[in-house]
Amino acid sequence: MSTHPKATPLVAPGHTRPVTHLSFSQIQDDGTFLLVSSCKDGNPMLREWTGDWIGTFLGHKGAVWSTKLSPDSSRAATGSADFTAKIWDTYSGHSLHSFPHNHIVRSVALSPTSSHLLTGGQEKKVRIFDLNRPDAEPDFLCDSGVLSHDGMVKSVVWIGDHTGVSAGEDGKVKWWDLRTRKLTTELTFAHPITSMEWSPQTQRLVVTSGTTVAFIPGLGGSQTHSLNLPYTPSSASIHPILQDRFVTGNSGDEWVRVHGMDGEEREVLKGHHGPVHCVEFSPDGEMYASGSEDGTIRLWQTTPGKTYGLWQGQNPNGN
Repeated sequence: MSTHPKATPLVAPGHTRPVTHLSFSQIQDDGTFLLVSSCKDGNPMLREWTGDWIGTFLGHKGAVWSTKLSPDSSRAATGSADFTAKIWDTYSGHSLHSFPHNHIVRSVALSPTSSHLLTGGQEKKVRIFDLNRPDAEPDFLCDSGVLSHDGMVKSVVWIGDHTGVSAGEDGKVKWWDLRTRKLTTELTFAHPITSMEWSPQTQRLVVTSGTTVAFIPGLGGSQTHSLNLPYTPSSASIHPILQDRFVTGNSGDEWVRVHGMDGEEREVLKGHHGPVHCVEFSPDGEMYASGSEDGTIRLWQTTPGKTYGLWQGQNPNGN
């Protein structure tokens, strides 16, 4: 009789307030990757793929709601409750640019070449900044009138060379042509969007809204796979390689859950001491990270018992 090894998370301490967002980099040339965390303490942190702390970006004067890394990990973008979005040099930790807004910035996204920045937040407006002309006024992405959404913009992502996608508390996901700054299509959910993440390897957007998790082709289309769960997920992330499961956080309890793509609950992982606000699979699919109200980040193995990173497994193959 074989017993599956118990999942033992690695705990990444350092933050002093709730963790609001997590984002992994793409796999780098040397095979490693990075993890960046956002926190209400205003101090986003950069970590190795092992979870080891590299550095903290110091300069925001309010909660940080979103941090994203450029494809080559040389730059980071942050959005904050101090009404600014900032661009950082990840090697030195220095702030390169700071872009003022008129209200809280909830989400940021860098273009593939780090030449432009998308932002969205409490103002219900999506801005696009040219990082080669940081002193220039941004452009706004508007459908009609001056607003991008009829509610707070919860998430912005950049797909390919010239597609931006925004999601709002108005329940809408909107696709924008960033060459013309025009709306191309939109999708409406029955409830406010609580999270939207771009999965580059699967080319899908993962959206949570009410009890729904939706997996949407990045450039829109009818092949959306949608599930209803028995709880309201705060965040969800699909396995980037196998694409056979997804992980969720839940603001209603302290657990991380793994579901099959049919919605079946496969695992319930306990360890956090507060609601789980954000989850994200690593780009190699070997682990996923969760961030909580308790101020910690926990790293969980996809295959407990396998030797990987700082985990010393019971057997080398994880069988």
